[in-house]
Amino acid sequence: MQSDLIKKEYSAVELVDSYLARIKATDEKLNAFITVTDDFAYKQAKEVERIIENEKDPLKSYPLLGVVFSAKDLYLTKGVRTTAGSKALENYVPAYSSTVIKRMEEAGAIMIGKANCDAWGHGASGENSDFGSTKNPWDLARVPGGSSSGSAVSVAAEMSLVSLGTDTGGSIRLPANFCNVVGLKPTYGVIPRYGVTAMASSLDTMGNLANTVEDSEKVFNVMRGKDNFDSTLSDKSVKFNNKKIVIGLPKEYFSDGISPEVASTIDEVKRVYKNLNYEFKEISLPTTKYSVAVYYIIMPAETSSNLARYDGVRYGSNRQNMGDEARRRIMLGSYVLSAGYYDAYYLKAARVRTKISNDFENAFKEVDLIMTPVNPDVAFKLGENTNDPLKMYLADVFTTGASLAGLPAISIPAGFSKDNLPIGFQLIAPKFSESIIFKAGQDFQNHTDTHLKSPNI
Repeated sequence: MQSDLIKKEYSAVELVDSYLARIKATDEKLNAFITVTDDFAYKQAKEVERIIENEKDPLKSYPLLGVVFSAKDLYLTKGVRTTAGSKALENYVPAYSSTVIKRMEEAGAIMIGKANCDAWGHGASGENSDFGSTKNPWDLARVPGGSSSGSAVSVAAEMSLVSLGTDTGGSIRLPANFCNVVGLKPTYGVIPRYGVTAMASSLDTMGNLANTVEDSEKVFNVMRGKDNFDSTLSDKSVKFNNKKIVIGLPKEYFSDGISPEVASTIDEVKRVYKNLNYEFKEISLPTTKYSVAVYYIIMPAETSSNLARYDGVRYGSNRQNMGDEARRRIMLGSYVLSAGYYDAYYLKAARVRTKISNDFENAFKEVDLIMTPVNPDVAFKLGENTNDPLKMYLADVFTTGASLAGLPAISIPAGFSKDNLPIGFQLIAPKFSESIIFKAGQDFQNHTDTHLKSPNI
């Protein structure tokens, strides 16, 4: 696409026209966008055309030149409203942009809109947005996954080429899995968090969703790197050497709870990798069975603290506009941090979190990567779990472990159910080892075509 743009086979303005036409034709059904930034996109498109006209080798300085992207509405965007999916911030227009948004723009990318999401990032289904549920483009009666619901749908339905999301406990990987796109959660502390609405500060990770692992890697390389506004960042990167890759299969993740269709898809993934000379080894991650319980103690505790700033005094409206899920997490977080229960719940959870990290560290002494399902089953129906918060929380059963340990992980499309619903798999790597994830992911996509299939919408 970029080569055609540079050759002037079409203009950046025409490219924006085509994406806006696609949004107009499909988003009424899908509700993937909270705000479509057409004026903003046209302004950036004209800048892209100026760069092409004046630069001899534009991709050298602008690696994402002409790449049309959407951004989860947790990313602050100067002059463009940022709601975090909540009516409490319905009319909030930031005075500055997040570091990642700035880097995307400086790399030549064009923002087409702000994607719908569960309010404040609270959800695994996309049903908690105050602006209405996002629909799965493969089946409009099903959820797209959350909380980066609109981001996944905008890519799957070809309303943007890539999208920025956030992943606290699976919020990129789960919607990517349900929508047949690639979803990357990098190592915690590699991507700047500055200018992104905080949920749980020790877990929040900025990532991306794309059609291919190759595209995801290109966006990651633009997003990453130190930032003067975020002291948690590291430039560390572990380079992959071309030895034979050994993939670990944790026995705890392949239990009777996985649907037969997910299990058979994973078996097919193993077959592809074995044909590519990858090896597999059974491993054990015994403490990770507590991941969901630990996550839903630590995350609400940090969330309750972060949401305290939204008091309606400096910006936004009052807390009466917060939804049920935000209130639930505030109450749960405040409870586990209270004087009588801090030791019994939060402190104990923090200790188990360390043990979960140790499990992964020990496993990576034996294997290079770990492979798991992303979810035990395909996308569930809209409304199916809304009255059962515990069942909804269990949607994160395979994704929270990597989040608690701060590890990079990626969801990759792998197949479809008998009802034509997407099924993916997850690869987890040691900290700062994104390179091996990209290598293994591209190897798989080079020998399969699942990621090339699009929903009929």
